[in-house]
Amino acid sequence: MGVLKAPAGRRRARAAVATLLFWCATSMSGPVLAAPTTSEIEAVFLFNFSQFVDWPSQVFAEPDSPIVISVLGSDPFGTTLDEVVRGEVVKGRSLIVRRFQRVEQLTDTQILFISRSERGRLESILTTLKGRSVLTVSDIEGFANNGGIICFVLVDNKIRLRVNLQAAKAAGLTLSSKLLRPAQIVGPGEP
Repeated sequence: MGVLKAPAGRRRARAAVATLLFWCATSMSGPVLAAPTTSEIEAVFLFNFSQFVDWPSQVFAEPDSPIVISVLGSDPFGTTLDEVVRGEVVKGRSLIVRRFQRVEQLTDTQILFISRSERGRLESILTTLKGRSVLTVSDIEGFANNGGIICFVLVDNKIRLRVNLQAAKAAGLTLSSKLLRPAQIVGPGEP
């Protein structure tokens, strides 16, 4: 009789918890391990968003089309984002990562991380994406208040989420309560 294996997402979660516990234990009594970088944590968040967002079915060309996570502008993740999603399957779909320098190049993207390098073009980028079911994510200050959907914010050395539900609804996206529970909900024009 074969051994039952936990789904890949559950195995990854268990591995992350084990790593965190190991890091905490050894940092108290032994060698200090480097804490994950902000970009490493953000890469894991991007993967996790794929599990807690529902897109309209017409967004995908085929029932098994992949979920595409794209980076627009300077890539802060290096190979980390690729490593995080490698071999993962969410809702029967594989995940792939693409990188673009111009918003006009985007095709078939479900999650778009907009790099800080695009700060000066943010309004134009969000205007171009209007009416498309793309989960926009960035760490640009004020991103969610200016029409983006999820903004990474550093508070007390921890990454927090600010979510613009109006922007998500306008994009036709449904965000899980599991994603919203720890987030701060913001709207256009709020500080």
